[in-house]
Amino acid sequence: MQRRAFLVFAASSAPLALASLSGCGFALRKAPNFAFTTLYSGLAESSPLGVELRRSLESTGKVKVITDARRLSEAQVILDVLQDQREKVVLSLNSSGQVREFQLRLRFTFRLRTLAGKELIPATEIALQRDISFNESAVLAKEAEETLLYRDMQSDVVQQIMRRLAAVKDI
Repeated sequence: MQRRAFLVFAASSAPLALASLSGCGFALRKAPNFAFTTLYSGLAESSPLGVELRRSLESTGKVKVITDARRLSEAQVILDVLQDQREKVVLSLNSSGQVREFQLRLRFTFRLRTLAGKELIPATEIALQRDISFNESAVLAKEAEETLLYRDMQSDVVQQIMRRLAAVKDI
């Protein structure tokens, strides 16, 4: 009997909960709208960041990415990659001079312009960093962790680029 009463209560309160969510402005994140439909990317086809950016842009269904320089004239905008750099810096050493911590850095600098040369997004640098401890007895595990951290930073860079590209309102 209690179970049936609970089910009736849950069924009657579900529409109320949905109505309250829609009233507060809650909405799922939608694909961004871009001011352009074709983009030329100078990133290499084999670049992991380039592949992820191309997939993210094309998954919206609104942008076609051109990577062939011979078809540059078909693009409405050009994404110039000015810098794509990964660094690994020693943060700390133990008493015997062995590395204890590293800092992984990812720097990506780009700009967006039209074919005519009008600058839509000036040179913009996205810099990310992550700290990672190091242990000589677990070198393979730490290398795998480093790879995962770089991949996570790369995904973060792609999302930041997507937001910046979506902020362009007219070309």
